[in-house]
Amino acid sequence: MSPTPDHATHELRLLEDTLSSGVTWSLPADGLHRVLYTAHGGFSAGGASFSDDQAWHGQGAGEIVAGPHGAAIWRFELAPLGSAPPLACPGGSLLKLTCPITLPAPELLIRCDSVAFPPGGCAFLHTHQGPGIRCLIEGGIRIDTEGHSTPHAPGGAWFEAGPDPVFAQAAADRPSRFIRVMILPARLLGTSSIHYVNEADRAKPKSQTYKGFVDHLIQL
Repeated sequence: MSPTPDHATHELRLLEDTLSSGVTWSLPADGLHRVLYTAHGGFSAGGASFSDDQAWHGQGAGEIVAGPHGAAIWRFELAPLGSAPPLACPGGSLLKLTCPITLPAPELLIRCDSVAFPPGGCAFLHTHQGPGIRCLIEGGIRIDTEGHSTPHAPGGAWFEAGPDPVFAQAAADRPSRFIRVMILPARLLGTSSIHYVNEADRAKPKSQTYKGFVDHLIQL
């Protein structure tokens, strides 16, 4: 768990859930915003189906039904600080990361996307306009920030507060990709949140590519 920042009111969580074939999981009427990313398998929610590399966003009560091959789900939650611990799903849940956050604006959006790098790709020193949790789904990556350098393998998760500059270096020998969920100002709906720290980097070609899953305005 990250140190609690000044004026933190909420926390972001990442859990890994396992559902067996056909199992129904009833989400509680707790008002929490959740993003469920399908790492493997599939599930249905709200009359729609989601398979490998797709994501669903919902708030509060709902039913998640695992597909015929079950589902491995990465569950991102936005919860008030000090609220009840996250519930386990019927097949078991692993809490990977929980981080207190300061909300970046009065009006907010929740975004889930993936960032992919070719072998040896990097993201130049940059910041974002809101906090988020990332989790590597393939390849390898090294995250340099605040004087620390941390490598991550598939399944490894990390938190970025937003205003702290970050440099990301992907593995040299294979493609890499991570999934992230960020809480951002509502004015960024449909637009990038990244800001490159060094002016010289802004005009350089960028190696990373993006795939969007969720970009929704939210009410807390």
